[in-house]
Amino acid sequence: MSGTRDMGAEQGERDHVVAVARRLAEAEGWAAVSVRRLAARAGLALADLYRHFPDREAIVAAVAVRGFADLAEALAAARAGDGWPAVVTAYLDFAYANPEVYDAMLTHTPDLTLGAVAVPASPRTAFAELRAALAPLAAGRDPDTLAEVGWGVLHGLVMLTRGGRLRPGAQEEREVLVARRLFDVS
Repeated sequence: MSGTRDMGAEQGERDHVVAVARRLAEAEGWAAVSVRRLAARAGLALADLYRHFPDREAIVAAVAVRGFADLAEALAAARAGDGWPAVVTAYLDFAYANPEVYDAMLTHTPDLTLGAVAVPASPRTAFAELRAALAPLAAGRDPDTLAEVGWGVLHGLVMLTRGGRLRPGAQEEREVLVARRLFDVS
């Protein structure tokens, strides 16, 4: 065998680092995810980790990209069920169950914007699922703008709820409003 590593093994090692970073961040927060600590947790030499990721920011971005893929998958499954109302539930469930991944996706990675030239496929796919869920409700409105507003409403609800800024007893009412009334869902 030549000196090159198997590409599948390389990808497997990279995926392992991303999974370990995700678990560590969810357990202890992103401040606990240093490159050195992550290499130790992943069972890799520091040089091997750096072969996959040039710095900590690249690891956070990889977790975010994987998070967008997981979110897109959850939204697609929900959309196939009850459309927008199910997508609202799936989005909120994902955000509340994975707060550090969610922060990586939407707070810590400014380069993963829909307007960027080289944005990976998974953020675009997550947005496409939101758009597809809201498109039947567009009623003459631009579906992209409607999806942006829908995403903004969901993100705002998540962040305000997580920050303790909203009345806890009204969470279910807010979710029903977003899922069933805000966009004229019958």
